[in-house]
Amino acid sequence: MSGPWSVVMTGEQWDDLRVHLFPGDRDEHGAVLRCGIARSPRGNRLLVRDVVLAENGVDYVAGDRGYRKLTASFVADNIDVCADEDLAYLAVHNHGGHANVGFSTTDMASHERGYPALLDINDGVPVGALVFATGAVAGDIWLGGGERAEITHLRVAGRPQMTLTPNPLTAAIADPGYDRQTRIFGDRGQAVLAGSKVAVVGLGGAGSLISEYLARLGVGELILIDPDRIDPTNLPRVVGARRSDAMTWLRDPRRPAFLRTIGDRIAFFKVRIAARVAREASPTVRITAVPRSVLDSDVAAMLTDCDHIFLAADSALVRRLVNSITHQYLVPHTQVGSKVSVKNGEVTDIFSVSRMSSPGSGCLQCNGLIPAWKLTEEATSPEQRRRQRYVEDDAVHAPSVITLNAVAASRAVDDWLMAVGGLVEADVTRDRWAMYHPLVDEPVEVEPTQKPGCLQCGPSRFAKGDGATLPVLLHPAGATVR
Repeated sequence: MSGPWSVVMTGEQWDDLRVHLFPGDRDEHGAVLRCGIARSPRGNRLLVRDVVLAENGVDYVAGDRGYRKLTASFVADNIDVCADEDLAYLAVHNHGGHANVGFSTTDMASHERGYPALLDINDGVPVGALVFATGAVAGDIWLGGGERAEITHLRVAGRPQMTLTPNPLTAAIADPGYDRQTRIFGDRGQAVLAGSKVAVVGLGGAGSLISEYLARLGVGELILIDPDRIDPTNLPRVVGARRSDAMTWLRDPRRPAFLRTIGDRIAFFKVRIAARVAREASPTVRITAVPRSVLDSDVAAMLTDCDHIFLAADSALVRRLVNSITHQYLVPHTQVGSKVSVKNGEVTDIFSVSRMSSPGSGCLQCNGLIPAWKLTEEATSPEQRRRQRYVEDDAVHAPSVITLNAVAASRAVDDWLMAVGGLVEADVTRDRWAMYHPLVDEPVEVEPTQKPGCLQCGPSRFAKGDGATLPVLLHPAGATVR
């Protein structure tokens, strides 16, 4: 468990905890956070699964050696739950102040007295403490074997996204090339973009636009995932695609079958085209281009420590996977797409959609967007796992046009940008899914519903991190990531 430690919680959890710790009485209050754990090359994250508020005078009482303390019974009840469910235990209290906070010598002495025993009860799963000011947080994490770590930050994965640190961080002056953006977000906002790791799953019409937008905004790291090669029919919609990428001279219908087959096999991967466009847009962006299915277990693992996922692949299996990652690893995602419905040769509906889902909110499963029949169909057909599918007849290509994709892609990136840039209005704290129907010039917004006990966003998976299995396929032998 080497590497930095951080904490992630949902916006709703933060609201509950903030109101409890800072009700306006300028007094000290307490709570316990029970957390799943996620480990990755970027570090270790404690994912807040439960916020257990300590009742003043009952669970949080006058201390023997300090001002206040959690009662022994309250601690025992929570550490027992953590031990049973393999969760990390974090005791919480607050100090005064706003932008700076740290533990007192009395706090640290209490950690020395109590945390070795709690670590034993929790079978070596981390225990520790957080102390909050209104705009800051510090942490002391006990890892076993005499090791301890401080937290680098706490991230609130909500609307808006917030990052709390023990002390204010000085933002470097942004590249002058981003002058027009920093006039909106400031140097600190540009630094947030530069420090963001964002994935785009599906690099077709919508995904290729999103990838370019993110690169031009100055996002620091992109993970691009799509197993498909460019097809001549994709050229009008995939940003930066060239006829030579699609090997059109080999795939011309007038060519012999063996030449068309060669063209099919050597056409460029969509991720390669997207990576080329992103690098032309931003010479500093770090890109991992993965020409494989996101359903491969090792590829799916790459999404679990991203800061956001844009889902632009219309597959029920992929939707289920990304939906699971959002709630299991507290990584927000936005599902993006457009569709043209045709019946008897007549266009019956056209729409573009952007659905941003925050951890703990109503999910794609709750809202009927991962149909069981489609999961079954895709799971039994490798060809349909590989290809996007919009119409019932495999031989018919669905209608599509770049402008429809642009509407969805722009809305999706704007929603994310407002959230991470802190420009969301105070009353816009819940997800709202947006659709636009150009046939009738009608925008529609809906608030996603949440079903109790949902297997995707409910307690069976929520914030378990590495403690639950993702719905992936077996890793294919010999597959490579580049």
